Amino acid sequence: MADTPITVHLLSDSLGETADAVARASVAQFPAGTFRLERLPKVTSVEDLHQMIGQHCGEYCIFFYTLGEEHLRAEMERMMEEGGVKGVDILGPGVGLLSEVVQMPPRGVVGALRQADEAYFDRIEAMEFAIKHDDGRNPAGLKEADVVLVGVSRTSKTPLSIYLASKGFYAANVPLVRGTQPPDELFEVDPRRVFGLVSSAAVLSEVRTKRMAELGTYVAHYADLTDIEKDLDEARAIMRRIGCLVVRTDNRAVEETAQEIIRYLRGGLETHD
Repeated sequence: MADTPITVHLLSDSLGETADAVARASVAQFPAGTFRLERLPKVTSVEDLHQMIGQHCGEYCIFFYTLGEEHLRAEMERMMEEGGVKGVDILGPGVGLLSEVVQMPPRGVVGALRQADEAYFDRIEAMEFAIKHDDGRNPAGLKEADVVLVGVSRTSKTPLSIYLASKGFYAANVPLVRGTQPPDELFEVDPRRVFGLVSSAAVLSEVRTKRMAELGTYVAHYADLTDIEKDLDEARAIMRRIGCLVVRTDNRAVEETAQEIIRYLRGGLETHD
């Protein structure tokens, strides 16, 4: 066994994420410190391939590679056959088998997995946006949102924002607090992107009471029916001023409310690009 970790080079014509995942699973079968991983991404030509092999082929010369282009795989196989280079073709056998089954040549697209996962990365970005713009934070970013939710406390603004983000919508939410003016930026957003969330005073009183019990705190008038009615009246006035659509959230699942909002959004607006 080597005194220092043996380097396993991850060679790819894209970012090397697939090779990295397989290599990590492989080296995990050995004691920690036996191997180290080094990515060699963006190999796009035979010249690049030769240069990478020449620069990084040391005593052990181990490569895990994902090369979408057939001519690059063929050149890698040639160098391995000549000796000195030890390699594992991560994509080739699987792609070859599928090609044989469907009697269809592979596309040979560089970074195809990443392209297929583009929607996933979009949802991650949407989720980060929702967290960054939760509960009225960063109002300057409201103009970038696909949807802005407004409402009094406990009308499901945050759960709805997160759910909409999971569907790829850039969602922000702004609390409407009685006696406090919402940010000016809210009134600059296209009202078709703004949705006012309302619920009955009785439901809000019950939800707020439970919330205080969970937190072990008491806030005067927070769950009082009369005060909640005042909260709702002022919130509705702001919603009328905005000109937004009002959506009820009481006794509805988050998914149900979200689908209503999505239907309106898709009816007249496209998602964030």
